[in-house]
Amino acid sequence: MPEISEKEHWIESPGGRLFAKSWTPREPGSPMPLILFHDSLGCVALWRQFPRLLAKALNRQVIAYDRLGFGHSDRRTDILSKDFVAVEAEQYVPLVCESLSINEFIVCGHSVGGGMAVWAGASLPRQCKAVITIAAQAFVEDRTLAGIKVAEKEFETPESMSRLTRYHGDKAEWVLHAWIDTWLAPAFADWSLDAGLLALRCPQLTIHGEHDEFGSLEHPRRIAGTHGECRVLPGIGHNPHRECPELLVEVIERWLSSPGSASA
Repeated sequence: MPEISEKEHWIESPGGRLFAKSWTPREPGSPMPLILFHDSLGCVALWRQFPRLLAKALNRQVIAYDRLGFGHSDRRTDILSKDFVAVEAEQYVPLVCESLSINEFIVCGHSVGGGMAVWAGASLPRQCKAVITIAAQAFVEDRTLAGIKVAEKEFETPESMSRLTRYHGDKAEWVLHAWIDTWLAPAFADWSLDAGLLALRCPQLTIHGEHDEFGSLEHPRRIAGTHGECRVLPGIGHNPHRECPELLVEVIERWLSSPGSASA
């Protein structure tokens, strides 16, 4: 297995600095890195061992960054717009690419980060060569909202907020409300990934856990559509990168090694 070096990066944006981290094999087999997008409560640290495992298995650089307001990135106090998923891809991904001298890339996102990965592929078609989604939502579903309401109750306990603070510091309250308040807002009820999926042209892999508590199997079916590949992981919930990281890496590696998946 290739030796992996880790490096931290700071990326300037109009709203503040973004924290990023890269995992790079000593002799990468491809010059095309894979960029990770975290979920609604996530950050670089919460990917845990997954980026390193991925970099080793794929023998290519893996990059993850904390969105503005999350993890080590600078704080924000604004309310997320209804189109924040598309905005992340359109406004921040080019900054990451410019700062890290990235010309072409593959994207992989978890949960709402999967939607951002789709929009990165749709809005940057020349640079983005493949899209991978993990437990992504394609629309606002009752099951998604029910899962968020359960989580909202859980975060009323000091222990749950303490865990969130461990990763986001004094930004934890904003992170929590940016998730809950956005998704439960009546104005967000008709949000969907449809426009991004319609514009997407590159190869696409959709991965979903059989027992995902935040989304039924209708989500991966809709995201994969007629041209993407869909993989449902038996017995797995919403967090495959924590529940079965080795299996998840294997699924991604096999797909990227297959013909037509932009594995260059």
